Amino acid sequence: MDVFKNICIILVSAILVDNYVLAQFLGICPFLGVSKKTSSALGMSGAVTVVMTLAGAVTWPIFKYLLEPNDLGYLATMAFILIIAMLVQIVEILLKRFIPSLYNSLGVYLPLITTNCAVLGVTLLNIEEFGKFYEAVLNSFAAGVGFALALILFSGIREKLESCDIPKCFRGMPIALIAASITALSFAGFAGLFGI
Repeated sequence: MDVFKNICIILVSAILVDNYVLAQFLGICPFLGVSKKTSSALGMSGAVTVVMTLAGAVTWPIFKYLLEPNDLGYLATMAFILIIAMLVQIVEILLKRFIPSLYNSLGVYLPLITTNCAVLGVTLLNIEEFGKFYEAVLNSFAAGVGFALALILFSGIREKLESCDIPKCFRGMPIALIAASITALSFAGFAGLFGI
């Protein structure tokens, strides 16, 4: 029962309470850049979730069984960025080969997953906070789902804003930032779930 409770806490925390985009403000570049259309947001969400999950599954054992025992923990950030870059290249090749329309719609934002601070942040948090492999992988997956939730919700809001009569000075990025702040504020209410 303790494992089930732990799994639920990790899932709820990473998806809602400590959402990497809306609570920790990581991964803002693709959040603002790809959220203009829901179709692009869905594709980016899937790609980021896959990369985050794979990165968590690969980096945690490398740190725990290779870097940490050999006193090479200071190389974690560099090693993790290289691993994330490799995973992004694999995802990019697969999308280009099997889903070219999605590959084209994501454009420059797909390779930018490599430098997405949310992906790197998840891998670094995993080695600090989780002592078990399944916890690290679960947190990585849940963080990807949280990223997807934020991106898809925000893309729906931005599509709805396109049909609104917005004053000229607020059109474009200003209204997007206002909407993002209100969305982030709504997620702040989830902090009460754990009495934070």
